[in-house]
Amino acid sequence: QDQLEQEWWLAALQEPEAEFTPYPQDDWPRTTLPAFEVAWAAARQGDAAAADFDLRIRRAFFGQGRNIGRREVLTALAEEAGLDLPRFERDFASPEARHAVEQEAKIGRERFQVRGTPTLMLADGTRLPWSMAHPRIRNRKIVAMSPLPCWGNGCDEATRELFRRAVGQPSA
Repeated sequence: QDQLEQEWWLAALQEPEAEFTPYPQDDWPRTTLPAFEVAWAAARQGDAAAADFDLRIRRAFFGQGRNIGRREVLTALAEEAGLDLPRFERDFASPEARHAVEQEAKIGRERFQVRGTPTLMLADGTRLPWSMAHPRIRNRKIVAMSPLPCWGNGCDEATRELFRRAVGQPSA
């Protein structure tokens, strides 16, 4: 939590038009595992539902200060996304959800050596570079940081190129 709170201002510098709402002191997610399970449950309703729900979870966590470790927050996100709620609840409650998430994590660690986030890669395991500043934290305060590779609208084309490569489109 401390590092994310310290990094919010860095993110705001890099994306000045983005939404950044700090968490209330008493409502920081203790775990994000349920968010991965509900993402799996949403994916059972199709690729479009999965992509939309995934974006909603990320926005809730990184931008809106919503506790994605709480079941009622995740259910509200599913409702906002227009998912079939009875099916969503059934899939979320299934032991299959936890098993699928654990298996994917195992593949990430063992096959692709994923050690943290963000790690962006193509389906074949090719890692994609992600431009971001990295802070050095001492006593819960940022004392230094790497240079910002880009910021604001200047990053748009680099980000578009990253996603073009991810979906196999030719460069602009």
